[in-house]
Amino acid sequence: MAGLGRIIDFANDKLRSGSFRDASLNGLQTEGRPEVRRIALGVSASLEFLRRAAAARADLAIVHHGLFWKGHLEAVKGPFKKKLALLLDSGMSLAAWHLPLDAHPVIGNNAALLRILGAKGTRPFGEYDGQTIGLSGALPRPLSPEKAASLLAAALGAKPLLFPYGPRKIRRVGAVSGGAARLFGQAAAAGLDLFVTGEAGEPSQEGARELGVNFISAGHYNTEKEGVKALGRLLERRFRVGTFFVDVPNPV
Repeated sequence: MAGLGRIIDFANDKLRSGSFRDASLNGLQTEGRPEVRRIALGVSASLEFLRRAAAARADLAIVHHGLFWKGHLEAVKGPFKKKLALLLDSGMSLAAWHLPLDAHPVIGNNAALLRILGAKGTRPFGEYDGQTIGLSGALPRPLSPEKAASLLAAALGAKPLLFPYGPRKIRRVGAVSGGAARLFGQAAAAGLDLFVTGEAGEPSQEGARELGVNFISAGHYNTEKEGVKALGRLLERRFRVGTFFVDVPNPV
């Protein structure tokens, strides 16, 4: 068991939350019980996720997509009201980390994607809103586009969409999880052979053909599962708390 404030402060420091310009209100979003024994981990603070987390007696829920976003006001009614009521009634706290959990070079979503592919020598890649949130790296052994897609499918439980219009031997890869299809051009400019993200856009197929870079979208949800899991493992070791991942599968 550990104090809620200690856990939040540690995660904020580890993820360098204060160094990001982010639409998300990163860190603690709703305050519940002061002591934490069990932490539920998930991608998004949906009502289904919160219900499952509360039913499993979590003291704290940690997600990538929280309830509160800067500059976004929402009336307390409908599903939003139900989510807040559940949190307040259950005494479960909610915390979220968005861009900080994408960008972290060790426990972040993009670091996880590159590890799945076996990339080494990772470095920052992918500029969003004037800040770098992705990673790139080199493969010690080249992969075919199809093999790269199969590795991601197996590790993430995903059904990747592959546009194999780049080199048949992939050596340099870049990843920006979630909805980052608009950053695809940066992969070509960086000389990458493969760009991995969550969602494809309508231009993605022809962009891959025209730029000569392989493109894989493995799902917004699926590419953002691993970061919060890695954060959970870190919190388990640091604070001797229990964590569990609440999977609410989403094909998008």
